Amino acid sequence: MAETIFEALRESHRIQRTLMRRLMLSKADPRRDEIFRLLRIELAAHEAAEERYLYVEILMDDRGLHPSRDALADHHEMDELVEEMQHGHHAGRSWTSKMKKLAEKLYDHLREEEKIFFQISGKILSDTQKTRLAVQYRKDYRDMHRKLEAG
Repeated sequence: MAETIFEALRESHRIQRTLMRRLMLSKADPRRDEIFRLLRIELAAHEAAEERYLYVEILMDDRGLHPSRDALADHHEMDELVEEMQHGHHAGRSWTSKMKKLAEKLYDHLREEEKIFFQISGKILSDTQKTRLAVQYRKDYRDMHRKLEAG
């Protein structure tokens, strides 16, 4: 059976959780900057592709309107935190506080998405749509990753 959009998204969710845990444990690790860079790229690539190839489809159905808006708002809040963190000293108290807020927001968002949003979306999308969206998501996600890594 072909991969669905939900399986593709869960793979990125696993990467996000791993990078977030690594960042939270990094403390004075000299690789903290690199871990943060990898997380920032992963979040941006995932969000862009997910919004284009899942949220847009779900926004078109009345059952998906409110959950999609909530998920988009979460993405926006996480983007703002990441932006603030980019400009701060990566060892300061303020930066660490923002990192903890980002972790909490990210974990809550992923849990809510996997437990609620995917269930609603699964009822809205046909099997054909689920596999087509997975292919489109994967391509856009890879393209975004390359673009963001290039700087």
